[in-house]
Amino acid sequence: MKKQRSNGAAGRRESAGRAYGSAERETGMRSSNKRSRNGSPGNLHGARKQEAPEIAGLPVSKNDEVVIDIIGMNHDGEGVGRADGYTLFVAGALPGEKALVKVLKTKKQYGYAKLLELREASPDRIAAPCGIYDKCGGCQLQHWSYAGQLAWKRQHVVDALERIGKLRVAAGDAAGAVSEGTGVLEAALGDEGIVVLPTLGMAEPWRYRNKAQVPIGVTDGGLVGGFYARGSHRIVDMETCLIQHEHNDDVVTRVKAIGGELCITAYDEETGRGLLRHVVVKKAFRTGEMMLVLVTNGQDIPHVEAWINLIREQLPQVVSICQNINTKQTNVIFGDETRVLWGRDVIYDYIGDVQFAISARSFYQVNPVQTEVLYSKTVEYAGLTGRETVIDAYCGIGTISLFLAQHAERVYGVEIVKEAIEDARSNAELNGMKHVTFEVGASEDVIPRWKDQGIEADVIVVDPPRKGCDSRLLETILEMKPERVVYVSCNPSTLARDLRILEDGSYRTVKVQPVDMFPHTVHVECCALIVRSKE
Repeated sequence: MKKQRSNGAAGRRESAGRAYGSAERETGMRSSNKRSRNGSPGNLHGARKQEAPEIAGLPVSKNDEVVIDIIGMNHDGEGVGRADGYTLFVAGALPGEKALVKVLKTKKQYGYAKLLELREASPDRIAAPCGIYDKCGGCQLQHWSYAGQLAWKRQHVVDALERIGKLRVAAGDAAGAVSEGTGVLEAALGDEGIVVLPTLGMAEPWRYRNKAQVPIGVTDGGLVGGFYARGSHRIVDMETCLIQHEHNDDVVTRVKAIGGELCITAYDEETGRGLLRHVVVKKAFRTGEMMLVLVTNGQDIPHVEAWINLIREQLPQVVSICQNINTKQTNVIFGDETRVLWGRDVIYDYIGDVQFAISARSFYQVNPVQTEVLYSKTVEYAGLTGRETVIDAYCGIGTISLFLAQHAERVYGVEIVKEAIEDARSNAELNGMKHVTFEVGASEDVIPRWKDQGIEADVIVVDPPRKGCDSRLLETILEMKPERVVYVSCNPSTLARDLRILEDGSYRTVKVQPVDMFPHTVHVECCALIVRSKE
């Protein structure tokens, strides 16, 4: 769930549902080199690519029109159908539908097609409420009922466990019959297989993001900010995003207007000229405090006092105005220097009963409502009674560590990013938690050293990036033999791979709980309970 975890750190992973639909990740990686919506490679600045020659012997060719049944969905949110056994990916198609499609591109094993006409529509198909849904790309599933999305996300996890991890998953009836009581451990350790529970969704799956990151450009002399059009670096203006908190929309709109009034120039990535690159807004859901970060191509902001005064006058909920300076010709949003223009250097928010200070560069989960759900499940799976020692690998700024510390005797957190550990220590002090220790370094190096110092973990919690756990960390877990491992994952594929390694050691996966951190996107988080088998 962590993407950019702290000051200057390259992000661990995108937290999904890109704010304002921007194709630019927090780490600055653009999607313009990926397939565009019509299935062809996106061309950067209009550069033409030579088309690959047709592959002989396939049942379909480019421009063929065929009727296919959509039998599933891939991890990009494209419908999966087959024409005479040949797989076609179709954007906008849903499982259970029959569709007339036009083949756009073929490869040896699969191809891409465009949806021309629905012959039979899914009963779960709905009209996407967002007016620019087909242009933006930040969401992929708005045309699917929320119940349909949640069911697919659970099935996506099941498929990964079975196909990649070669793990046995309990049948649906068996999974549904397993209670959340004390008998679940013994029941799941039998021959029924891993229990994959129904996805935990949101009661209100809209307006859940607490952070917006908006690229700024200029059109007809005025500032625009919103998202990159598919397959290009052209910024399309947007006033509202249905997965973004309404206050973030309001701040971005007013900042663009104020900047226009003061004749602030927008950064042009072609020439490297212009001032304002991005507007970043952070909203604390519990306290209501907001932070505004102006990312600029240079130190000096013209009319800076007037800009600050207008922002304070029009946006009283903003308690922190910061400037981040990024003069590099790069897609990375933030530069190395951040300074406070007005107000505090942090805003404060809570996850459960734990308070966190959020700076301009520090990572904080973008869906605080579901973060509490996920972390509560992590504590539950850890089985804490107040007497345990817990190690939190990939601890970031200590969000999970401090949540666990409410129920454990001792918590150790390790993280390779120095600035993240500084934030973690500050947050531990903020909450008066003196029984939490944080150390900088790679988990696979630090944890064995702790073991040599006599530190034995009853529970190890891992929350790795999308690439999963380092193999040496998995080896370390197998050597340390904690009673329980709790695996928080943002990628079912690497979760399945790592569970297979632990299963081949001395562990058994009991259950996996999918959590919908990012409604209307293809992303799904999981919390998995793994226990040491009895010798």
